[in-house]
Amino acid sequence: MIVVDDGSGPDPRARIGVLRPTLPFPLRHFWHPDEGYRKCTAMNRGIELARGDYLVFSDGDCVPRQDFLARHMALREPGRFLSGGYCKLPMALSHRITREDILAGRATDYAWLAANGLERHTFKLRLRSAALRNVFNRITPVAPRFHGHNSSAWKRDILRVNGWDERMQYGGQDLELGERLENAGIRGKTIRYSAICVHLDHPRGYRTPDMRVRCSAIRAETRRSRASWTPFGIVPGPQPAPRPADDPTDAIPAHG
Repeated sequence: MIVVDDGSGPDPRARIGVLRPTLPFPLRHFWHPDEGYRKCTAMNRGIELARGDYLVFSDGDCVPRQDFLARHMALREPGRFLSGGYCKLPMALSHRITREDILAGRATDYAWLAANGLERHTFKLRLRSAALRNVFNRITPVAPRFHGHNSSAWKRDILRVNGWDERMQYGGQDLELGERLENAGIRGKTIRYSAICVHLDHPRGYRTPDMRVRCSAIRAETRRSRASWTPFGIVPGPQPAPRPADDPTDAIPAHG
């Protein structure tokens, strides 16, 4: 597990230090100082730290259902990225959820959430039949898009498009990465009824109107030019020349 940390204070680092020895798998933590909204930079450093060949992404304000990773791993395919679903919780319910609720699975259980203030119809949370989930994944009119709260992809495909564009701040930064994956021929696959998380509501004091304007302009240029590579990603600069087909390495230069 890679935790990327965009400039939080000492408390999360202390909590991770306590949690790390209790886990049955390695946990790595990347932190950089708070210099404004720099999620994209942090995400790229996390990709550099990752050792697996398949990457599953979620956000710190999300609680995955217990089968979250299993669904992503079971449904992955070569040449595809996966786009999962979420259920946004109201603020009061978000604050009510405890660590014990998460560990017991109550935080993603429809009946418990409905009994504790969830008002919206949340069909995805109620689907337990794999056959029904597959049917609704196929017939949904919602196109698959790369969402930071619930997406996955092969590491080689993320490297192929150079990760997140580090100019991007809040406002479509994950979608822009997905658009470059599509431009590179990596097609999205909807699993929004299979891989589920709940999204905790919270204030967004870091969001400013000019961020969204700048991000929208970058996304528009990506769509106009059909770009698959950003020179503002993991490897600064233009796309390197392709390696020979028999080159087995999957290394990337250290961020400099």
